[in-house]
Amino acid sequence: MDMATEARRILLVEDETAIRDAVAAYLERENYWVTGVGDGTSAVDEFEKHHFDLVILDLMLPGIPGEQVCRIIRDSSDIPIIMLTAKGEVEDRIIGLELGADDYLVKPFSPRELVARVRALLRRVHIDSEPQREVLSFGDLEIDLAGHKCLVKGEEVDLTASEFKLLTTLSRYPGRVYTRMELVEKVLGYDFEGYERTIDSHVKNLRAKIGDDPRNPTWLYTVHGVGYRFEAPRE
Repeated sequence: MDMATEARRILLVEDETAIRDAVAAYLERENYWVTGVGDGTSAVDEFEKHHFDLVILDLMLPGIPGEQVCRIIRDSSDIPIIMLTAKGEVEDRIIGLELGADDYLVKPFSPRELVARVRALLRRVHIDSEPQREVLSFGDLEIDLAGHKCLVKGEEVDLTASEFKLLTTLSRYPGRVYTRMELVEKVLGYDFEGYERTIDSHVKNLRAKIGDDPRNPTWLYTVHGVGYRFEAPRE
C-alpha cells in the first residue's frame, strides 16, 4: 500500500449512483477516505463543512451545476479538482480547466484510470508542499517555492496546484522550450496521449492570473508548433 494515500480525503460529486458507487469502491480499495454526493448543493455543503484533499466533480449535476460548484471551490481553495464530463468535444472538455480544474476525464472512463489520475495529482501536491529553500524572482514576478506562493508586484496571486507546477517547471530553466507533451508529463504526472490541449488551457489561465499578455508577453512565450518557454525579463 502506498503510505501517501493514508487518510487522504476525497469529495466525489456524481449524480449517477452506479458510477459514484463504482468509483468510490475503487478509491476506498486504495485506502482513500471518500465522501460521495449526488448534487451540487450537497457538494458545496460538504466542502464547506469538512477538509478534503481532492475533489472529483461531475459537470452535469442537479441543483447547483458543476461549473458553479467549481467556481465556489476555487473562490476559497486551490485544492486539486478532477472534472468529469459526458461531452467528447475538445472545447467542451476544456471548460472545466478554464474554470480552474486541474484535470478532466470524459465519460465513459475507466475507474482505474481515474484512480491513477488521483494518485498522480495527490503525489504531486505532496511533493510540491515539501519545504524548499528557494525563491525565484523575475522582475515583478516572484515565486516562493517553500510557501507555495506566487506574487506579482508584491500581491499574491491564487494559482491552482497545476498552474503553480506549470509556472515553476517553466521558470526553473528560463529560455528552455518545453513541448506540450513534456509539460503534460511534468505537470500532470502521466503521459496519456491527447492531453496537450490541457496544457494550453492551464497556460491561458496562468497568463490571465499573472497579467501576461500573450500578444506581448513578459514571461510566458508560445513557441508555435512546439510548446512554451519562460523568459526572465532583462533588467
